[in-house]
Parts: sequence; structure tokens; C-alpha cells
Amino acid sequence: MSFPRQQARTLRFTLGVPRSFEVSPDGGRVAFLRGRDGIDTATCLWVHEAQEGTERVVADPRALGADDENLPPEERARRERLRESGGGIVSYTVDRAFTRAVFTLSGRLFYVDLVGERAEPRELPAATPVVDPRISPAGDRVAYVSGGALRVLDIAGAEADHGDRVLAAPDGDGVTWGLADFIAAEEMGRYRGFWWAPDGSALLAARVDESPVGRWYVDDPASPEQEPTALRYPAAGTANAEVRLAALAVPSSAEFRAAGAPEPVWIDWDREALPYLATAGWTTGPDGSPTAVFSALSRDQRTLTLFGADPVTGLAMETRTEADGVWVELMPGVPAHTGRGDLVWIGRENGTGERRVFVGGRAVSPADVYVRGVVDVDGDRVLYSGSPADRPGDISLWLLDPGTGLSSPVELPGHGCSASPDADAHSGLRSGRLRGGTLVVQHRSMEFAGVRTLVIREADTETRRGTGSIASFAEAPDLPDPRVEFWRAGERGIPCALVLPSWYRDDLRPLPVLMAPYGGPHAQRVLRARGAFLTAQWYAEQGFAVLIADGRGTPGIGVEWEQEVHLDLASGVLEDQVTALHDAAERFGSLDVSRVGIHGWSFGGYLAALAVLRRPDVFHAAVAGAPVIDWRLYDTHYTERYLGLPQDDPGVYERSSLLDDAAGLERPLMLIHGLSDDNVVFAHTQRMSSALLAAGRRHTVLPLSGVTHSPSDPTVSENLMLLQVEFLKDSLRGDA
Repeated sequence: MSFPRQQARTLRFTLGVPRSFEVSPDGGRVAFLRGRDGIDTATCLWVHEAQEGTERVVADPRALGADDENLPPEERARRERLRESGGGIVSYTVDRAFTRAVFTLSGRLFYVDLVGERAEPRELPAATPVVDPRISPAGDRVAYVSGGALRVLDIAGAEADHGDRVLAAPDGDGVTWGLADFIAAEEMGRYRGFWWAPDGSALLAARVDESPVGRWYVDDPASPEQEPTALRYPAAGTANAEVRLAALAVPSSAEFRAAGAPEPVWIDWDREALPYLATAGWTTGPDGSPTAVFSALSRDQRTLTLFGADPVTGLAMETRTEADGVWVELMPGVPAHTGRGDLVWIGRENGTGERRVFVGGRAVSPADVYVRGVVDVDGDRVLYSGSPADRPGDISLWLLDPGTGLSSPVELPGHGCSASPDADAHSGLRSGRLRGGTLVVQHRSMEFAGVRTLVIREADTETRRGTGSIASFAEAPDLPDPRVEFWRAGERGIPCALVLPSWYRDDLRPLPVLMAPYGGPHAQRVLRARGAFLTAQWYAEQGFAVLIADGRGTPGIGVEWEQEVHLDLASGVLEDQVTALHDAAERFGSLDVSRVGIHGWSFGGYLAALAVLRRPDVFHAAVAGAPVIDWRLYDTHYTERYLGLPQDDPGVYERSSLLDDAAGLERPLMLIHGLSDDNVVFAHTQRMSSALLAAGRRHTVLPLSGVTHSPSDPTVSENLMLLQVEFLKDSLRGDA
């Protein structure tokens, strides 16, 4: 089997890898999702017993009649925002005591007991289709969304209907309750629209009104019998959805039958000044009563304010404000609170310097660590992720000792996870979960293939009793181990990786270069893990020297590095790719800079097209997948963060967009785009192709029928890789 086919059918070797961990309060059990092998898309729910080191399947979608082709539109949209391409059980929630879990299959609602060896999943009589079900802290009820309404259902009870009741229903066209709006899910990392209070007495819920948002249509000409899909797309400079927040008391089924649903208690803040609902949730006040907590962001993204709100009165009070003259980054995992009630936050001291983790107003992360997010809070212990300033390609876990107030990197015990004790603290990529003193760590590295998952009991002690592991069933790539050189290029120190064929020797002819960047905001490519270079190694085996550079705008290096693309998404990112290429050519004799191709997807596709249009003296061919061509056609939150409002300074948009460059195309360019893409819509490629045609410039367009932003069909994915190689080889042959 070819590597492209293997990579496609294994969903980039993610099938069979354990994920989505939840840990019991005592740390003794771990729930997770995993298929039964490396090509099984029917993901099962498992429980691992930490002390015994055993595991069992508690819910198998095949036994429950799952049908991933029959998903409600809301669930398809949610998975698209999450880039979730798997099937079966793709998400679940557990109660506070870790006794029950709930999940959906094909829009149906299920729950399963997590205690007892023979518990069988049971379908609940919910209104279908069910979207994003979440179990209450006590495990007795489930809140979910169906038909845009937020509903609650009793798991146990004498009522035949299980007390299924509507807490909030749409009150107009384009209105939904309990779902994240497009911008929140696509750009802000908020995929939820409702949250249980700690005592289960209420829900905090978002009401989204999309009626102000412009209506766009996504069409697939391959199916002329189907109506175009209508969507509300907030393009740069246009109206966003209106998002409000309310506390909804959750009555018992008897109370509901007697009096109906209580009126929403609206949480009020200055939504004109702070229109983006960034985060929401709950904490417990000093008197034990639940307090709503949320943060809101200004449209120019320079001010982020954290609020605490009384769910009875709706009164909101500011508790912290983060300001930045360029933009405020929304950081994962915050706000959070320790067991003592101290606020856990990530911000910049006085709006300058690198981001730090703050607990109770005191910075607790080292000043030389690039903080990536808070991972978990377990009592007064805070687990966060970050990278040492001199190693942006490594991601470590750091644990705060509440006694000393000091942070230290989590070192992994044995299991061959590092080559030497000196590398133990920072080598590779680490992610994890922490609860009840049990730490679940996933480790990726250049030193071994795949993903290793450790379960460490009493992780905050020196003994670390009961360290075990959870196996990955992922397939091993049919490919030589990646042959990668890492370095920092140029005066700026651009992180770079050069991938060479396994068969290449220094006495052979220099290779044509294939640059494979993402090269911009939100994605880091030069990471110290083998899995990050599998595709690059395959391209290298076809006869290329593959060069990857994380230029300005890329996360992981520093705040100033990220913000250097402000008001210009083109010049700096392109200059850094050129600098990286020239630096690599000076360092390595294996590169033939007279034959340089570039390919990428999404922002990487934009960068690839930008490269051949504006620097044909350096780049000789490009493949641009799902490229943003005209930034006026991309969404508000992402685009305005970097370029501001188009009506305020149209010149900024003109300098970063590519339509006016079409007449200057001199090099071969292939454009690839999914016709059903609702993120970077096909209009980008269509308008670019029209501009090129009007200018008489030859180019190639591959429209992908039925494909969204990322192809998932194995045949399509395989053939796309093969066609790109053929195009690049043919295009670069003339420059030999």
C-alpha cells in the first residue's frame, strides 16, 4: 500500500491513538476514546484502571447501530470547526464523581455507567437530533441542544418521558440556544454554548442571533439537483452574530410541569464595547454559591475583560482586564480557579513582555518560558504547557507546587521516553490531564515513532506510584524514519527543518527544493516529533529536499514574533521564507536553488500563491490548497485581528490580497479547493482563476466536489498527493 493511501485511511495515523481523557476524582480510573485498531473509524469509549493497569470497552458504536452518514447538520458543522474527521463516539462528558458518561451517535443520546464490569450503554428518549449533550455534575440529568432549543432530560426517574423539557427555545429566525456561533468555534476556540453550574441548579447559556450576518451560499455543481447550502458568514468588516448570555434555572420535571420554564436571567455587560463572548463557565464563591464567570473581547481585540456574575440578578462585575496595543491573545484553559478560589490567568505584565501564568495575581511561570495554555487545575496544583525560549519546537508540561509557589517541568519516568536525563525535561511534545494526583501524559518525540501515553499516579510526589501506560493501536507508517536537520536561520533566528531523502548522499546531485510552510498565525510546523514530518519525508523520498520554516506570525516563538504580521500578512512572512531558503542553501550542499517549488494549505496555500506571484525569481512553481486570496472574503475575527476593518484602511487589505498580482504570474501555479468549503470559500480560488484568465495567464485548478476545508476521503487524499508531486516535478524540470 502506498504511503499516501495509508496516511489517508488512518486519518494521518490518528486512528487507534488514545485521546479525550477524563480522570476520576481519586485518580484511579481514566476514560478515553480510541478505535480498536489503526484503521477503525468507529471510535469506542474505554476505561483504564490505573492501579491494575487493565482497560475495557464501555461503549462500542458498532454494537449500538451507529451511522456516521446520518449526522444532523449542527453536528456536522461542529465537527468541521473541530476538524474532527473520525467517527463513532467523537466526544463524551462524565459527571463529577466519574460514575456516568453521556454521548451521541447519529443524533441519538446514550448514557453508560462507568462503574461495574457489565454495564451496558442505554439510549435515552431524547428529542432528536441531539447535539452536544453534557451530563450534570451530579450525573442525574443531561442538557443538550435539539432544533436550536436547549433541553434537559432526567436520566433516572419514574416518568415515562424522563422529564425531557425545553429550558430555552428559539424566538426568531436565525436564533439558537446553547450552540457556539461560527466565529467562536472557528477562531476563538470556544466550541460550547452552555455550561452546568457546579451544583446543577442552573445552566449558563448563550443565545445566538445570526440574522444580522450576511447570507452566503456554498454550491456543488456536481450535484445540480441539490439546493445550494445557505450559511451565515461574517466576512471582514461586516456584522457578526449577536451573542447574549443568560442563566437558566433548571427546575425538576414536576416543577416544570407545574410552572413551566423559568424566565432567563440575562447577564448584562457592555456588548457594544465587548461584543465577542470569549469564554464562559462557573466557579464557587466563598459562601459555596455558584458564580458565573465569563470573558468578553472588543471587536478590535485589544481589550479582554473578565467578569463575575450573579446568576440570580444577572449583575456582572469586572474582575480583570487585559489590554494590548496590537491584540490580546485568547489563551486556552483560562480563566480557571484553584481549590482555594484563586484566579488562574495568562497575561502579560503591564501589557509588555512574554505571557505568564498568574495565580491569585502572582506570576508563577518562569519568565523565559513561552506559555501555551493552562492544561488542568487539580485543587491548588496548576498544570500548564509551554516551551523554553531557546527550544520553540519542544512543548513541555509544567506543574506548580502550591506550597513553594514554584513551577517545574514534568519529567517522565523511564519507558524510553528520552535519550538522556538532560533531555528529559523538555524533549518532544507533551500534552496531558491532571486530576486526583494522577497525571496522564501523551508524549511525541523525534526519538521514537507515534504517541506514548503514560498514566502517572501521585504525579506531584517523588515516588510517582503506579506509573502505567495506555497503548496506541495506530499503524506504523510505511516510510523511512524522518531524516531531519533543525536550526535557526538568518539574523532573526527563523526556526527551520530540512527533510532529506533516506537514500540521499552528499556526492549526489543537489536536489530540487520543496518548501512546505504554513508560515503564518495559528500553526507551528517545526516541532520536534516524528509525526510532524511524515508527509515531508514522503515528498523527500520522491526526490526533493523539503524545507519548512516558521516565519513571522507563527506561534511558539514569542509575542513580538507573532505580532509582527500586524497590518501586513504578506511582506514579512514571504521575506522569512526567502531568508530561510538562502540560509539553508549556504549551510547544506544538497539544495538546488534553481529549482524551488512551494506548496501549502489554507494560510500555507495563500503563502504558496504569494511566493510565485511576488518572488518568481526565487520560487519556480507552487501548489496552493484552499488559499485565502482576497482577505475581504475571510471572517471578521481572524482577519480584523491582523488587518483591522477594511473600511478603515482599504490599502492594508490591498497589500495583503493577491488578486491584483494575477497579471504578473510567470510560474506554474496549481490551485486546489473544496467546493463545499465553508471556512475559506471556493470564491477565493474562483476569483483568482478568473483574474488569471482575464490576464491570459496559464494556471491549473483542481475543484474538489463535496470536499470541505480539508479532504478526508482516502482516494481523494491519496490522489491529491500524487498529482502534486507530478505537477511539481514537471514544473521544476524545465529549470534544471
